[in-house]
Amino acid sequence: MTNLEKVKAILLEKNASLVVYYKNGDIKEYYQDRIKDIKEILMKDESLLKDAIVADKVIGKVAASLLAVAGVKEIYAEVMSKLAIPVLEKNNIKYEFNNKVEYIKNKDNTGICPMENKYKNEEDIKTIYEQIINN
Repeated sequence: MTNLEKVKAILLEKNASLVVYYKNGDIKEYYQDRIKDIKEILMKDESLLKDAIVADKVIGKVAASLLAVAGVKEIYAEVMSKLAIPVLEKNNIKYEFNNKVEYIKNKDNTGICPMENKYKNEEDIKTIYEQIINN
C-alpha cells in the first residue's frame, strides 16, 4: 500500500476532513471544515507540509494553491474542482480524486464557494496563499 493509499483509507475510514502523511512519517487526522486545518498547520509552521502527502474531502483552487505553495507532493481528494487541477499540474503535484466538479459549492449548496469564486481568476498562487494565511 502506498502512502497516498494509506492517507486515503484513513480519510474514508475515520470520516476525517484531512489526513496528512508528514515527511517524518507521522500521520495525523484533522476534522475541521473547509480549509481551516490547512491554514492552521501552515500558520504554525510554513514548512510542515513540505513533501507531505495529503488526503482531503474537498480540494478547490484555494486549497490547491495553499498546498502547492507549501510544497505538498501528492494529493487525494474525494471532491476536486476543475479550478484546482491546473494549479496542481503546473506545480507538478501528483493528484487523484473520486469526483471532479465544476466548482466547490458554498455551505448551503446554493452556488459557488465564496473563496473559490474570489480567486477563480487569480493566476498567482502565492497571492492566494498570502491573502488566506494573513487573514
